[in-house]
Amino acid sequence: MVFSWRGGFEARRLLLSLLLLAAWETGSGQVHYSVSEEAKHGTFVGRIAQDLGLELAELVPRLFRVASKGRGELLEVNLQNGILFVNSRIDREELCGRSAECSIHLEVIVDRPLQVFHVEVEVKDINDNPPVFRGEQKVLISESAPLDSRFPLEGASDADIGLNSLVTYRLSLNEYFTLKVITKTDKNILPELILRKSLDREEMPELNILLTALDGGKPELTGSVQIQITILDVNDNAPEFDTPGYKVVLFENIPNNTRVIQLNASDLDEGSNREISYGIRMILPVSEKWIPSMAGHCTVLVEVLDLNDNTPEVMITSLSLPVREDAQVGTVIALISVFDHDSGANGQVTCSLTPQVPFKLVSTFKNYYSLVLDSALDRESVANYEVVVTARDGGSPSLSATASVSVEVSDVNDNAPAFAQPEYTVFVKENNPPGCHIFTVSARDADAQENALVSYSLVERRVGERALSSYVSVHAESGKVYALQPLDHEELELLQFQVSARDAGVPPLGSNVTLQVFVLDENDNAPVLLLPGPGGGAGALSQLVARSVGAGHVVAKVRAVDADSGYNAWLSYELQPAAGGARSPFRVGLYTGEISTTRALDEADAPRQRLLVLVKDHGEPALTATATVLLSLEDSGQAPKAFSRASTGAAGAEAALVDVNVYLIIAICAVSSLLVLTLLLYTALRCSAPPSEGACGPGKPTLVCSSAVGSWSYSQQRRQRVCSGEGPPKADLMAFSPCLPPSGEDCLSPSSEVSP
Repeated sequence: MVFSWRGGFEARRLLLSLLLLAAWETGSGQVHYSVSEEAKHGTFVGRIAQDLGLELAELVPRLFRVASKGRGELLEVNLQNGILFVNSRIDREELCGRSAECSIHLEVIVDRPLQVFHVEVEVKDINDNPPVFRGEQKVLISESAPLDSRFPLEGASDADIGLNSLVTYRLSLNEYFTLKVITKTDKNILPELILRKSLDREEMPELNILLTALDGGKPELTGSVQIQITILDVNDNAPEFDTPGYKVVLFENIPNNTRVIQLNASDLDEGSNREISYGIRMILPVSEKWIPSMAGHCTVLVEVLDLNDNTPEVMITSLSLPVREDAQVGTVIALISVFDHDSGANGQVTCSLTPQVPFKLVSTFKNYYSLVLDSALDRESVANYEVVVTARDGGSPSLSATASVSVEVSDVNDNAPAFAQPEYTVFVKENNPPGCHIFTVSARDADAQENALVSYSLVERRVGERALSSYVSVHAESGKVYALQPLDHEELELLQFQVSARDAGVPPLGSNVTLQVFVLDENDNAPVLLLPGPGGGAGALSQLVARSVGAGHVVAKVRAVDADSGYNAWLSYELQPAAGGARSPFRVGLYTGEISTTRALDEADAPRQRLLVLVKDHGEPALTATATVLLSLEDSGQAPKAFSRASTGAAGAEAALVDVNVYLIIAICAVSSLLVLTLLLYTALRCSAPPSEGACGPGKPTLVCSSAVGSWSYSQQRRQRVCSGEGPPKADLMAFSPCLPPSGEDCLSPSSEVSP
């Protein structure tokens, strides 16, 4: 910066100003520059990007911009080199008038994150305005004014300030007046005329002199005005008659009011001083009307007191909206500026916010505030805030103004999809058609837009030797679960797997739900006979029977098994009527398959008896198998040691075979008892709870589950969950009624309609 030094006083004052400015810069942390007014376009002001600690490469990506309230585009920044330069004409007098300080306040704003810097550019004055008078001045001075009388003149004005403003005056040469320059208490410089020679109006009625004003700039500029001095007359001349004496000859008895003579007197004075009255005396004196005048001068200073008649103005700019809900505390949301045209306390403005909002106002500069985040946001709780800024001045009564800003909170992916419950139980009949719908999972995400878009997928695992995806699939959008192939209860009673729900956020969030799919048994397996010999079921059962056996003697036993479970595996045995309607001396146990005599055998009975035993399960429809039993009647003493067609190996196998039908009956009874107890206990618990839909009331049947139930299969004990509706069972062992829909496309059993 270049400064002009004028004398020791100016040097000391300038040095003190610089020291104060440096101390203020250190305390405020603002950036300050200076530029002369009327600087040419492109004039260098400062390296603003470097001074603010910003890299040149980030100016464009961070949307670097400069705002100056009410200053237009006076200054601009080159985004390529970060230099602040003059963009258009700067007129200090237009910007600041007669103010001693003049600066352009710039707001430098960058995004990502939003930052605001305050820059002050001082506009230095140059001597571009000459002193100016308002117009020709007229001064009235009495010719009797005493010497050294003072006559104030109207001074000139200079739009510049400091040394470039008005300094002194100069008066053109004349013999009557000199010039004296007076400095008032308000530091205004005013000229005064000092009378140095007596005036005589009769000799010089008017006088024109030239007053010149000079400023202190370099080069020096001047302004001039004509001072027209009019000399006022005083009564300093006696009237004089035209002749020293008059003689009049009159006849007597002339009438009254007859004109006798015309007297003429003259007076060098003017105005009322020239009015002459006449009288008849021995000596005619002349009197005149003379009114002396006196004048004084004073300066009147009119001070205008401010009234609080202007409402504060609030302007909200540079909004950084919407605000992410994970924004850090202290994030700048908006810039707020206030202004009041009043002065003093009436122009001092304070700002406040509506209560109960997670924001606060931070004063960044005089009458400038930043709206910053004061606490954490949660879009799922509050998605939008209406923030009202109130600006109130210090007048009495105070005036206020408000401005509102709507702060929208944008969503971030901070909520994972959630299922209504962690586990679902589904019942599906076996032999379902491929691709049928067995269940629908649904998860809800509290986020919005893409962050709330949920997609579903299987959590892949192995089921035995096969992949889970070979059994079931899930639709990515709807969450519908499909069985890809017919399920076989005899192969797979329980299929347990997980479905994953993931949103579309970045990074994505997810959660899992467990599905337990129980495959319900259908009567799809006919009873299988266990007969001795290779192949098991091939041929007929042959047995030797002594004729001497009595009634009720067990002579043979039919053994059969069913691969199904429950009622479908509960077998019964019936003896088919003999051909011709002859009554057979044998019978078969309904559930044991034991063939026994109904009476004692005699010689009338045929030596070879052929019996047909029908083995039937309890499924719907029932499936059957027929066993042929050949009995050979022998006389006593020839009791058979073994079955005629049984081999040694077959006999050993039969001896080792457990009586599965007896065990089956015992298992069915145990299961029925446990199931009935479970139903009673569940009904009591549900009915004791507050009534709701689906619990001891109308609506869909409520599932009743038992976690440990013996299987109805002949071969092993199984641990599974058995569920049924609350309706009455078909029989003592029938706890549920699986069924297929007519279309065959939906494999859900009535008890598996669980709403997620």
